[in-house]
Formats: sequence, C-alpha cells, structure tokens
Amino acid sequence: MGTWRLNEAKSKLSRTGPKNTTVILEPMSDRVRVTIDGVGSDGKPKHSEWTGKFDGKDYPVIGDPTSDMRSYTPIDERTLGLNVRKGGEGVISGRIQISADGKTRTVTVRGINAAGRKFHTVAVYDKQP
Repeated sequence: MGTWRLNEAKSKLSRTGPKNTTVILEPMSDRVRVTIDGVGSDGKPKHSEWTGKFDGKDYPVIGDPTSDMRSYTPIDERTLGLNVRKGGEGVISGRIQISADGKTRTVTVRGINAAGRKFHTVAVYDKQP
C-alpha cells in the first residue's frame, strides 16, 4: 500500500506503451483502490481507478479508454500477477514485485497499445514517504 513514483532511470519503458508516473494503493474495507496517473501511449495525460480484491477476478477500471477490467492474482508473498482487459480481450499481462525491503515496486508487462502495437515495459517505482 502507499504512493509509488516512477523511477525512469531504473526503468526500461517502451516507446509504444503507456507510462504510469504515480500509482497509489489504498486499503478500503475488504478491497483495495488503485489510482494511476501518467501518460497514455498517445502522449496524452491519463488517470484511472480500480477498486477490487487481489483474488484473480476481474473488477472494473474507471477512466481508462484502453481497458475496462483488471485483475490481480497473488503469486507469492511479494508478487502479484496482473491482467488487463478491454471488451473481454486481454490487452496487458504481467507481474508486480515488491522488493524484500518494501521500498521498490517493479512492474513488468507486455501488451498491445491503443494503436494495436505490441510493447514490453519494465517500470521501477520508489515508495514515497
């Protein structure tokens, strides 16, 4: 949980993929809200929100024209699988890993952008105080 900021120097970002600059994870009763701000593959600012459980089931995404559902699946104590869908089709898949010290979050994804181009991104985030 908490606020995570993209560390571009440590990341390997695709020119054709989106760039999430800030990710906020907040507990909400028995669910989690994930708020993402960044830049879409079209170069325009983007903001999306997802509220759900880390149980592998799809929950709706609000504010992202390139996706409408997202799921997170626990893999181990520090790793989640991620699947993003649009109209029932998978558009992004990957993994999120938290470092042993809890200060770094690495998101590795492959997907297809809004223009239909494939991308592969490794985004490294630093936890904010």
